[in-house]
Amino acid sequence: MNKLLITPKTKIFDLLEAYPQLEKILIETAPQFEKLKNPLLRRTITKITSLGQAAIIGGIRVEELVNKLRAEVMQTSLEAGEADQITYNYTRPAWINEAAIANTIDIRDMLHAGEQPVHEVLSAIRKLGSDEILKVITPFIPAPLLDKSLGLNYQHWIDKQDEEEFLVYFKKV
Repeated sequence: MNKLLITPKTKIFDLLEAYPQLEKILIETAPQFEKLKNPLLRRTITKITSLGQAAIIGGIRVEELVNKLRAEVMQTSLEAGEADQITYNYTRPAWINEAAIANTIDIRDMLHAGEQPVHEVLSAIRKLGSDEILKVITPFIPAPLLDKSLGLNYQHWIDKQDEEEFLVYFKKV
């Protein structure tokens, strides 16, 4: 019997290892999770992405996602307030200035090659001068990267271009 307790902090990789049948539920819950079928993304991104972060990517409430998955494997529901969510910035901030963009990283090719871009992006973020901006082009909201950058005291702005392209800007606080 599987003993993994499903919480907002559960990594998608661990979830699918313990409960492979939940892949179908994830994909039905949010079309963005269709990317789980890509073996390269599955081996990389799922190891660092929590269900809380996945809910943000999927545009659904974390409690809804976790409770839906828990119900499928006969676990009790989360209580209200147990799944606190970090809020990401989708409102264009005053500090955005095209001339201040010091570096642009397109992580789409890295992801398709099976590479994990988090370390390269964090390295570029740390090299930013006080008035410089890093622009990252990504096929989804990079929740693990955003969480790490917030922990390092950087601000961000997510500019959604379409369902397959997001521009994320980072700047020192």
